[in-house]
Amino acid sequence: MDLKEIQSLIKFVSKSGVSEVKLEVEDFKITIKTGHDSPETTIVHQAPVAVQQPVPVAAAAPQVAAAQATETKEAAASDDSKYVTITSPIIGTFYRKPSPDKPNFVEVGDTIQADSVVCIVEAMKLFNEIEAEVSGKIVKVLVDESTPVEFGQPLFLVDPS
Repeated sequence: MDLKEIQSLIKFVSKSGVSEVKLEVEDFKITIKTGHDSPETTIVHQAPVAVQQPVPVAAAAPQVAAAQATETKEAAASDDSKYVTITSPIIGTFYRKPSPDKPNFVEVGDTIQADSVVCIVEAMKLFNEIEAEVSGKIVKVLVDESTPVEFGQPLFLVDPS
């Protein structure tokens, strides 16, 4: 159960007039109590997670490699700071092409202008063309084709130089 589901459950319980609701799902328990004199109270219990066994010395090598990979990703993220990010102005589904049989609007390495259409975000059956709003060169595409995007989610990295 994620945070949005918990919040909607709390709102539903508070509007329903019920004084207490208990819900148990797999490894998760939640009790929501509401009262006339007191504000709503939420108690969340997380079931204990299984304890991991000590890692043998031979198995420690992959963890060291993973730590080094994380450091490399962090270094790459700091390199991304010189780029401008094109973000999604709306919630919807991300498409790189105007239709399945057409080429992508932009590819990595393409030079774009501020008014260049870089993708489409479909929201409620409306296909909204997203313009770059910055001139430069596409460095990276951050979202896969036909995946949902949130408001403000980074879509592309652009080198403005």
